Amino acid sequence: MVLSPLDIHNKEFGTKMRGYNVDEVNDFLDQVIKDYQITLNHNKELEEQLDAANEKLKYFNDLKDSLNQSILVAQEAADKVKANSQKESEIIIREAQKQSSDIVSEATNKGNQIMNEASKRAKKLAVETDDLKKSTRVFRQRLQVMLESQLEVVKSNDWDSLLKEGSMSSYEEIKKVVGDRLDNEGAQGVNSEASQPVADQAPVTEAPVTDSGDDNGETVVIFPDNDQPQFDKDKQ
Repeated sequence: MVLSPLDIHNKEFGTKMRGYNVDEVNDFLDQVIKDYQITLNHNKELEEQLDAANEKLKYFNDLKDSLNQSILVAQEAADKVKANSQKESEIIIREAQKQSSDIVSEATNKGNQIMNEASKRAKKLAVETDDLKKSTRVFRQRLQVMLESQLEVVKSNDWDSLLKEGSMSSYEEIKKVVGDRLDNEGAQGVNSEASQPVADQAPVTEAPVTDSGDDNGETVVIFPDNDQPQFDKDKQ
């Protein structure tokens, strides 16, 4: 048991012959009590400081543990965020690649479709151009045959004989000669046209010329096979 200053002060000693001086012993005890009280007070202060230091140490230890736990939680959260970000970036990249692939595929298909349609149109246009050239060539040949037959009629010597001054040919004779000439030339034109290749043959119909008062001197040539009628106007 630790002695207190009061225990020292109340301590009583027995007396014997030739013992210590009572006053000196009491004075010494008083001094011991004072020093011991000072030591006790100092120890108490030290204990209080130690308790405060222990409390602070405990607080800092708890704070350290809390900080460590927070750091761990933050690290885990950062790892999760990083993992989620990486997953999202991979998903975005895959979706972007898929979309780009779809766009390229769609553009390729559309381009191929446009090229096919353009090729078909070009082929169709080439066929139509060839057909137009054939129709134009047939028309040219028919027109040439008709003009040559008409020119042969005009260049015929029978005209000179009929129109010679002093000739006594009657109207019926002139009409018969002209009619026979036109019929012969028309037959020659038909025969000439028949000698052409089958693909280029087509009948030519020439409208007759009348002597009525409403006649304007027009010659109408009608071509079959959906060709439009050609009008040759020769105003007199």
